[in-house]
Amino acid sequence: MKISVILSTYNAEAWLEKVIWGFSAQIEKDFEIIIADDGSGPKTKELLDALRPQIQMPLIHVWQPDNGFQKTQILNKAILASAGEYLIFTDGDCIPRNDFVTTHLKYRKEGYFLSGGYFMLPMDISQAITKQDIIEQNCFKLDWLLARGLKKNFKNNKVAAKGFWSKILNKVTPTKPTWNGHNASGWKKDLLEVNGFNQEMQYGGEDRELGERLINKGVKSKQIRYSAICVHLDHSRGYVSEAAWKKNFEIREHTRKNKVVRTATGLDLNL
Repeated sequence: MKISVILSTYNAEAWLEKVIWGFSAQIEKDFEIIIADDGSGPKTKELLDALRPQIQMPLIHVWQPDNGFQKTQILNKAILASAGEYLIFTDGDCIPRNDFVTTHLKYRKEGYFLSGGYFMLPMDISQAITKQDIIEQNCFKLDWLLARGLKKNFKNNKVAAKGFWSKILNKVTPTKPTWNGHNASGWKKDLLEVNGFNQEMQYGGEDRELGERLINKGVKSKQIRYSAICVHLDHSRGYVSEAAWKKNFEIREHTRKNKVVRTATGLDLNL
């Protein structure tokens, strides 16, 4: 197994199921799916046990007890559990287009990590998407989305762009190619060398801090936000904390100022 897809989740079975159907529909089939579960109740395990016989890819459940928002901890556990030499990271609320894995593999390159984005959907469309819509890729068709109430906007190019046009948009976008937890990929050996995610960090830039350490190590970043497409299902964010944002900002400032490569609170802890 050379490719591992790591996706995070917490008590969101309806969304997680849609995301797994998205990965089951991938053109590329040779990868494993690792569910990085930050303390979900038994319904998530029940869902995964039911889906496992229905999909072609290995489906691995890495779980830890609920102790608040500890995404960095569970992602580190998922990295250690992964069999792949190349790791793709996303979230359990982001349905991938069927060329998502293929695109990450196409653009992967030694000495680089890849930075993708997502296309945000409103709640009503998020709820309306069915398994069949995912298998038939309806939820990535702009006409289908517009017919269900999506407003016309330049940002719709994030789901509509393909081929040469997507390459142009990747080049001209003012958005920097940062490590985005919902859509990023890199070599496992690079992630091990920077000691994974900083486990002191909770919600708020914890993914980007990893990317900043990779850059400090000499790894470059490449923009694929208009090529590796996923749609983001709407949800509340009750875990947002001003105190956590402030702490994370200070950690990131320290990482940038001191050119930190390897976090002291990462993969080599007793997990």
